Amino acid sequence: MTEHKILSRDEAIQQADQWRANGEQIVFTNGCFDIVHLGHIDYLEKARQLGDRLILGLNTDASVSCIKGPLRPVVNEYARARLMAALAFVDAVTLFGEPTPLELIEAVRPDILVKGDDYSVATIVGADFVLERGGRVETIALVPGYSTTKLIERIKGSY
Repeated sequence: MTEHKILSRDEAIQQADQWRANGEQIVFTNGCFDIVHLGHIDYLEKARQLGDRLILGLNTDASVSCIKGPLRPVVNEYARARLMAALAFVDAVTLFGEPTPLELIEAVRPDILVKGDDYSVATIVGADFVLERGGRVETIALVPGYSTTKLIERIKGSY
């Protein structure tokens, strides 16, 4: 089962340290990943191709509600974590409940920080930290027309 890829913060730090000791480059990204769609899959697959290991910081249910509103998430954090862990190109999933992933980024110390191209390097949380350590910050082109919010609106409009 892929559930073993869901790690506590301490376990994620230890795993990152082990991968780093083996000379592997660690990619980090984060998000809510509420209702998974093609845009998510494309983004995560491309993120993983930037390094040797991909750690995904997943927003807790409480943090998703703060960001997206009280009706979100649609899918609970355990189910979202299991789904993300089941993806072959995701090496580890760890939850975070802070308003931003900065504390998690500083703890994991990735070599490469990734977000979608709806962000600029200047607006990516943790970019300064990664760059100061000699790492890279990358943006990935998003698949046009795919967003969870738009998908929910389309479902609501169909029923």
